[in-house]
Amino acid sequence: MSHTIRIGTRDSQLALWQAKTVQEQLEKLGHSTVLVPVKSTGDMVLNKPIYELGITGVFTRTLDIALLNEDIDIAVHSLKDVPTILPQGIIQAAVLKRGNVRDTLVFKDNEEFLAQKEAVIATGSLRRKAQWLNRYPTHTVVGLRGNVNTRLEKLESNTSWNAAIFAAAGIGRLGLTPKNAVNLDWMVPAPAQGAVMIACLESDEKTLDACQALNHEDTEICTTMERIFLNKLEGGCSAPIGALAFIKNDEMHFHGIILSEDGTKKIEVKRTAAVGKHNALVDECLEFILERGGKNLIHKGGVKQQETTIYSSKTLSAGQYDLFPKTVKAESSDFVKTAPNRIKPSLLKAPYEHVIITSKNGVDAILNNCPTEELNFKHIYCVGRRTKKLIEQKIGPVKISAKNAKTLAETLAPLLNGSEVTYFCSDIRRDDLPDILSKHNIKINEVVAYSTKLEAPTLPKSIEGVLFYSPSTVQSFLVNNTPSCVAYCIGESTAKEAQKYFKTIRIAKIPTVESVIELVNEDYV
Repeated sequence: MSHTIRIGTRDSQLALWQAKTVQEQLEKLGHSTVLVPVKSTGDMVLNKPIYELGITGVFTRTLDIALLNEDIDIAVHSLKDVPTILPQGIIQAAVLKRGNVRDTLVFKDNEEFLAQKEAVIATGSLRRKAQWLNRYPTHTVVGLRGNVNTRLEKLESNTSWNAAIFAAAGIGRLGLTPKNAVNLDWMVPAPAQGAVMIACLESDEKTLDACQALNHEDTEICTTMERIFLNKLEGGCSAPIGALAFIKNDEMHFHGIILSEDGTKKIEVKRTAAVGKHNALVDECLEFILERGGKNLIHKGGVKQQETTIYSSKTLSAGQYDLFPKTVKAESSDFVKTAPNRIKPSLLKAPYEHVIITSKNGVDAILNNCPTEELNFKHIYCVGRRTKKLIEQKIGPVKISAKNAKTLAETLAPLLNGSEVTYFCSDIRRDDLPDILSKHNIKINEVVAYSTKLEAPTLPKSIEGVLFYSPSTVQSFLVNNTPSCVAYCIGESTAKEAQKYFKTIRIAKIPTVESVIELVNEDYV
C-alpha cells in the first residue's frame, strides 16, 4: 500500500487554497494525499521543551508542533509568514512557483485622491505604511486588520477612507480582487511575498523526495536571498523592511529597502549580477544599508507597532499567552467562577439509568460529594470532548457525547422517548436541553450540582476583543461592560449568545482555547 502524505494546514480560506494547490500537484505526480486542518497546538513535543526547538512563528507554530509530533507529514505556509530560522528537525522541502509579488491598492471611487494633499489609506502593515508615507507624506495611514473579506468590508463601510492596501497574491488567489484595484509597482514587497512553501521533517526522506519535485528553483533562489537579507537585518515579519529578488535575462536583480516607521527616513539599494555570480549581492546591499545607518533605523523603533489589547474570559496558561503575536497584549481572568454544591450522598448513590453531565464542573461536583466506586450510573451522556475524557477517567464510559447541549438533546430525544433522565447542572443554565427533552415526553430530574458566579471585571474601553468560552462568560461580561468590541467565541452556543449583543462575532471551528486565540491572530497579524 502506497504512503499517504498528510498535508497539514491552517483552516483559513487562504491557507486551504494553498494546501489544496500543493495537494493537486502531488496527486498529479501519483502520490496519495489527505488534507489535515490543524488548529490546536496539541499537548507538547515530548523529546525537548518547545523553546529549545526554536518554535517561534505565530502562524507556523501549530503546524511545526504537528510535524514534530508526526501528526502530519508536510506543512504548507505562506513563505513570508515563516521565521527565517526554522525549528530543529524541520526543513524547507520545496517552494512553489511564485505568484504576484506586489502589493495592491484597492480604492473606493477613483484614483484622484493620489494627487490630493489629504487622503486616508488603510493598512495593518508597518512596511506598507512607511513606504506610503515616504511617497505621500501628507496622507493619513490608519490601521486595518482581519482576513481579506473583513478588510474589504471595512474599506467599504468607512466613508472617510480612500483606499486600502492588500497583498496581490492573497486577494487574487481567493478571487476577490476588485475592478478598482491597481498593483503598486513602486512599493517593495515583504521578503518572500507571493510564495508558497512546503516544510517537512529532515528525517523523512521519502516525503522530502516527493515534495522536491514541486520545487521551483528560481523562486527558491530569489526568496532565499530576500529572507537572508531580512535575517541579517534582524527584522521580523512586522519590521519596515522590504526585499525583492528576481531573475531576468540571466541576470539576478536585488532591491532592498528599510525605513523609519513614519517614512521620513529611507535607505534603498539596488544591485544586479549575472546568475551564477550573484551570491555576493545580498552582502553588498547589506553593507550599503548599514554604512548609511540602516541598523539604527531598526534600533530606534522601526519594528514598533501599535499594540492591540485582547482579554480572555478564562485565565490563560503561559503557553497560551505565548501563542499571541508581539503586537497583541493579552490579559485574562476567570469571568465565571464555580463552587460545588453539597449533594446528599444517598442521592448520588441511587441507581440511575440515564445521566446527563454537561461540563467538567458537574463531574467535579459529583466526585466532591461521592467516591467513584459508590456511583451507580448505567448510561452517561455528556457535552464536550474534555468533559468526556474526564468522565471516562474518573467515573466510567460515556455512551453518547456531543459538542453542545442542544445537539446532545436532539440526539437523545428520539432514543430516550418516554424515559427518565437525571441532569447534573448549574444554578445558571440554558433551557435548550430540558426544553427539547421535555417535548419528547422525557422526564428530567435536575440536580443543581454546582453554583456559578459571574465575576467579570470592568474592562478598559481600549479592549478591542474578548475571548468567550461559554454563554455564561458572555453574560458575565455584560454585567460591567459594553459590547463594543469583537467577540471571539469557542463555539456555536457561545456565539448565539454573543450575537444578541455584539456587532462583530468570530467563531472557532474547533472548540479549543488555542483555536480561539488563532482567530485573534488572523485579525491582528
